[in-house]
Amino acid sequence: MTTPGPTLVWLRRDLRLADQPALHAAAARGETVIPVFIHAPEEEAPWQPGAASNWWLHHSLQALAAELEQAGSPLILRAGPSLDTLRTLVAETGADAVYWNRLYDPACVLRDQGIKAALRTDGLEVRSFNAALLLEPWAVATGQGQPYRVFSPFWKACRQRGIDHDPLPAPGALEPPARRPDSLALEQLQLLPGIDWAGGLRAAWNPGEAAALARLQDFLDRTARDYAGTRDRPDQDGTSRLSPHLHFGEISPRQILRALRQTGLDTEHGGGEAFVRELGWRDFAHHVLYHFPHTPERPLNPRFEAFPWRESGTDLVAWQRGRTGVPVVDAAMAQLWETGWMHNRLRMVVGSFLTKNLRLHWHHGARWFWDTLVDADLAANTLGWQWAGGCGADAAPYFRVFNPQRQGEQYDPEGHFVRRFLPALKNTETRYIHAPGAGGARDYPAPIVDLKTSRQAALEAFNAIKNT
Repeated sequence: MTTPGPTLVWLRRDLRLADQPALHAAAARGETVIPVFIHAPEEEAPWQPGAASNWWLHHSLQALAAELEQAGSPLILRAGPSLDTLRTLVAETGADAVYWNRLYDPACVLRDQGIKAALRTDGLEVRSFNAALLLEPWAVATGQGQPYRVFSPFWKACRQRGIDHDPLPAPGALEPPARRPDSLALEQLQLLPGIDWAGGLRAAWNPGEAAALARLQDFLDRTARDYAGTRDRPDQDGTSRLSPHLHFGEISPRQILRALRQTGLDTEHGGGEAFVRELGWRDFAHHVLYHFPHTPERPLNPRFEAFPWRESGTDLVAWQRGRTGVPVVDAAMAQLWETGWMHNRLRMVVGSFLTKNLRLHWHHGARWFWDTLVDADLAANTLGWQWAGGCGADAAPYFRVFNPQRQGEQYDPEGHFVRRFLPALKNTETRYIHAPGAGGARDYPAPIVDLKTSRQAALEAFNAIKNT
């Protein structure tokens, strides 16, 4: 029997050691394991990572490199093109196998298919694995064999198929290469901003696998049981904030599901069930993106190709900078700018405001989130913005327009969230805190739009296309 040679493990958004199928399979071959990360953002165009994502990636790679060094096989950093770089590493190391974990963004799917075919033609063993989802996007289908467009039947099918799988342990000591291949220094990837605007991100986040596990444990200890009742309250610390860790693969959904059950949470009812459904929504977003790869650019509902969107650079900048005169919208945008993250309830509120009250194209929101969110994920971002615009999968009826004043009164009743992120309103009375214009508070702008009349204008615009 021929002894296997070294295995290259091509790391992407799977930056962990535990429940890491490609790394686990490579270690099981019994020979040298060479982990490599290839920086080739141009291969993900037109959705190459934004500035906040790059900040997170730098620190996540830093944490992973330390873990791999301790495990025995150092992380090799290179810059693309990916296929050329992998072939170069094969030649340098004598590797006869390349393993990786799958990505589902359209550009990555096409690239990876081409790389797999090319490397197999070279005579290499090439394998890919699922490390990111409970179920692959093609694992469930409707009775007619079609992809799902509505979450509830999709999730029912997933539960029937089975979502509980044992996470893989982290590998033991890894066999290092006889000669370490050359590696770029992390700083050479130039992921950090030239002008340091990331102070708020550093204060809010700690990237890496160990930090992801610690955040999960904190969520289980403090919040998980009450998640169903607290997850919509931006004035409370009621969510897991695991989304960036999940996006970069510092933790897997299978690890989370198993931890919920080991803690004794009922994943069929209450807070446990509500949180597992959020993992299901993440799978659903990838299901939709995989089967409808045009949706980052074009609406799933084709009638919205003719929707009469407005164009207003002034209104867009006011929304981006949190200067709309609508307190809960502005506080949410300030949270995004300061921390690189926004509470999910508020993502729906600011999305509705942009696409309905301002009637600006959802592309503007998707692009702004893409550059400013540390958890910017193409599947989730696309699903969320098409939902807000009324033109995507499982979208709310177009006539459902969030009233941001009422949303604020319901989910931030004492105004704690708004006051935290809008210092100009810190002395405003609670009964005015969510009112457009905020009671005439000094240094706070007047509303750029009337909520009632803009809602009516949005509905009239929809009426113009609904029968097309």
